[in-house]
Amino acid sequence: MPIEKIIIVEDELGIRRSLEQQLRGRRYDVAAVSTLAEANTFLAKDNFDLMFLDVNLPDGEGTELLKALQQRPQRPLVVMTTGFGSIESAVDCMKNGAFDYIIKPFSFDHILIVLRKAEEFTQLVKVNQFLSREEDESGGYELLGRSEAIENLRLLVRKVARTQATVLVQGESGTGKELVARLLYKASPRVDAPFIKLNCAAIPENLIESELFGHEKGAFTGALNKREGRFELAHGGTILLDEISEISPAIQAKLLRVLQEREFERVGGNRTIKVDVRVIATTNRNLEESVARQEFRQDLYFRLNVVPVHVPPLRERRDDISFLALQFLQRFIRKHGLPVNGFSEAATAALIAHSWPGNVRELQNVVERAVILGGDRELIEPQDLGLMAAAVDRPAVRSTVTALPTSIPVTSEQVLTMAEVEKRHILEALDRCHGNRTHAARLLDISIRTIRNKLNEYNGAVAASDSEESGL
Repeated sequence: MPIEKIIIVEDELGIRRSLEQQLRGRRYDVAAVSTLAEANTFLAKDNFDLMFLDVNLPDGEGTELLKALQQRPQRPLVVMTTGFGSIESAVDCMKNGAFDYIIKPFSFDHILIVLRKAEEFTQLVKVNQFLSREEDESGGYELLGRSEAIENLRLLVRKVARTQATVLVQGESGTGKELVARLLYKASPRVDAPFIKLNCAAIPENLIESELFGHEKGAFTGALNKREGRFELAHGGTILLDEISEISPAIQAKLLRVLQEREFERVGGNRTIKVDVRVIATTNRNLEESVARQEFRQDLYFRLNVVPVHVPPLRERRDDISFLALQFLQRFIRKHGLPVNGFSEAATAALIAHSWPGNVRELQNVVERAVILGGDRELIEPQDLGLMAAAVDRPAVRSTVTALPTSIPVTSEQVLTMAEVEKRHILEALDRCHGNRTHAARLLDISIRTIRNKLNEYNGAVAASDSEESGL
């Protein structure tokens, strides 16, 4: 509920008390005063969401306070009240920033209408402020591909989108899980309501609870004002919890409550906030394995996995590689304004033969680089793709991983497992970044936590191997 704190500035005792009691009965926090001086005292100590302000008060005109409020960074919506209304007065108040203008005496039914309008307007403003900070989405919302796997995925998305079911989208990094989530939203009955996303892997653990559920003023150091969380902003719409597997057990327990009860409290608050939100979660991990390792709550997994959606990796739909490459080519030709006409046969063969551990995201980046490097030629050649350079094995980063086996050259007869490909890819990135995990995570488009977990996994494998060799 965006409107929580209300201040009434009204000199008529009967109207002030009646309105105060009725608002408190609706569980609003209410302050009621009779003069401008008292109102300024309250406004100096706290922020309010809504103000009922009388036009004529014993110590001055309410319109003067209305004008002064417009200079504040945190200001309430102001509903002007008067017993002597006129068109001129109403126009003047609206010009100076009033949200509404009502004439006394008024019924509480009228006040309820004003409250509903104020709450809808406040949520719209908050969502707009949040979305204005989001990065521009340049990839569009089309699920590209002609393979049977993609056709089946499109069909599943259409079926699931029109329901209210919680959806768990699983797939490797770079396959397009967020795109699938947006398509679920775009084809849903909630398409006209907010779509709010949170990358759980990108938020520090000590801040993620505040990001999800919001916080009250003074809840922790730096909490200078009340802030709505993502669930509150998504009320009536859809929330995307990207990389849900990265949240801590403590937050998992609180998230489970929201999924079960559709209610929560802000950090530092005791008011229970109810929300109507559809939840879509994504993960690049196998959550069943995470549950087995007791890294992820089983009850939360069952709540999230109402409708599972699997996004196939690019290596399982090789028929789409050349088609996707051409689509990306046209996009980047337009973006960079370079006279490239296509791929040579050798370049196309190299694209199809590549294993694509980074999936569609890697293909997109490779094509953009090729357009830039091969922009002075009519056709893109294999050397423009950079795939051979990316496949060259480099030594492991000793400062980051302890006692890892030395790199083994890949022979024509050797086929690496995907786990080994992933490990080499991560170590290659760390080597290029001179062991800097933050830079490597940015290069790979994964979280630092994921890199840390992978390095611990590799070190554990080395330790186990050493134990076996020593007979322990």
